[in-house]
Amino acid sequence: MHGQRLPESRRAGTEGRARHMRGDRLEAFSAGIEPRGLDPRAVRVMAEEGVDISGRRSKHVDDVSRIPFDYVVTVCDRARDACPVFPGKARVLHAGFEDPAAAQGKEEEVLAVFRRVRDEIRQFIERLPETLSATTLRS
Repeated sequence: MHGQRLPESRRAGTEGRARHMRGDRLEAFSAGIEPRGLDPRAVRVMAEEGVDISGRRSKHVDDVSRIPFDYVVTVCDRARDACPVFPGKARVLHAGFEDPAAAQGKEEEVLAVFRRVRDEIRQFIERLPETLSATTLRS
């Protein structure tokens, strides 16, 4: 799994959620072309559901470029458009999520956006094995 060129809050959240929920079926990685640090609000809202992403670090796509991925999942529209080519048979899937770090307002309003995106990521990960199976069958 790979998200590219987006704030670490979505990449780390998606990787952390996938490892937490589907670690028995998926091996998840995250990286980007503009690695940044973790947003403490992403760490906070993921921890509310028992997912610890505090130890994650921002990685550059070059750090994972030699991994023979089966699937590459982009999690924002810019990533989908700029996703690099990975060697091997990697299939690229897209799941666009809003950037919660771009939310404006009072802290609780911004945290509400982080929580909504967190919940959307959870729903995506819950369906991911079936989505990947369907994608494989169509290929």
